Amino acid sequence: MTTTPHPGGLSRWLLLLMSAATGLAVAGNYFAQPLLDLIGRELGLGPTTAALTVTAAQAGYALGLILLVPLGDLMERRRLAVALYAATAVFLLVSATAADGTVLLISTALTGLASVGAQVVVPFAATLADPAERGRVVGTVMTGLILGLLLARTASGTLSELGGWRTVYWVNAALMALTAVLLRLFLPRLGGDGGRLSYPALLRSTLSMFRLEPLLRWRAGIGALSLASFSVLWTALTFLLAGSPYGWTESAIGLFGLVGAAGALTATVAGRLADRGLVQVVTGAGTVLLVASWLAIAAGARSLVWLLAGVILLDLAHQAVLNSSQNVVYALRPQARNRINSAFMTSFFVGGAIGSALTSLVWVHAGWSGVCVLGGALSAGTLVLWILERLTTGRQPAGTPPRPVAHPVPAASTKGE
Repeated sequence: MTTTPHPGGLSRWLLLLMSAATGLAVAGNYFAQPLLDLIGRELGLGPTTAALTVTAAQAGYALGLILLVPLGDLMERRRLAVALYAATAVFLLVSATAADGTVLLISTALTGLASVGAQVVVPFAATLADPAERGRVVGTVMTGLILGLLLARTASGTLSELGGWRTVYWVNAALMALTAVLLRLFLPRLGGDGGRLSYPALLRSTLSMFRLEPLLRWRAGIGALSLASFSVLWTALTFLLAGSPYGWTESAIGLFGLVGAAGALTATVAGRLADRGLVQVVTGAGTVLLVASWLAIAAGARSLVWLLAGVILLDLAHQAVLNSSQNVVYALRPQARNRINSAFMTSFFVGGAIGSALTSLVWVHAGWSGVCVLGGALSAGTLVLWILERLTTGRQPAGTPPRPVAHPVPAASTKGE
């Protein structure tokens, strides 16, 4: 079964499918966060043990980024994507039927590991897209991913009220299985370009990208600090809204993710600007807005209007920085795009994990004011790194033909295996 492609081989239907697929895959790693109390009571887990389900998901995802995503340069990519989505569905079913905490922790880690199928789909879309539309395409797919991240908690809380905490795992497992079937039917066969590499050599080649590509190093740092700032807000927001003067319920706090979704929907705008050759303008504006957003967020300690404005502005700025950075790094080595993506996204999510960890510490000692200083400092770091990037690599625009990769690869193929 095939679709009628646009230039570059990507139809509107396929783009929508890939965007939805990334959101569904990532959402599975965040379902447990608002359900920890319910899960702990039913399975007899203490608060600390229950909270390990969140850590297990993040650890599994990090390992998947390092160990599985580079395989997209080694094997037929449709087969890899479908296999990972099918595996995610299976592991979600195990979570839905878990009888004790040990099984839940293991299945959650494995779900996180397999859910990096989303990070196989993103460079897949970038490869299929016409180069003149790559920014828009990547922005659309990443909109799905960020919406999945933001709305997972809202969906989880709603479904748990309807049928208990296991309901969300049953529903997501069914959706992931359906997505695997749709990807198998509609994705074109796309062969990997690193067929001459062994798996260990593939992993070494992934790490070597940091050494070979200065722009990747700069953009990985910018992306890591941007997600760290983003994570600071969304980690501390629950503490703020649950306390004085807001005093919101958990369900109301979950709905706040809809506010963040408004900012996420601007990703395609940033992508279109990047397609017009304004990628550096988008990054620069995004880093400045990141810093400015924390001024509004700080004022939001006692003003819902300022808080809403700051959250939307931060999400908009974060999307601009992320989308423009992906446009830069995806243009570096098309034949190694999955390895580039693995290196970039690993750094990206490590930054997010560090931001969340720092937030918990700062909140205890300095409250909302300290959190805002932390978020503002991380945001300022993105601006500093972007300025340094322009000063050191400004004469090498994104898309400049790259030097040969350290491990030779054959010419690109779209015929599969």
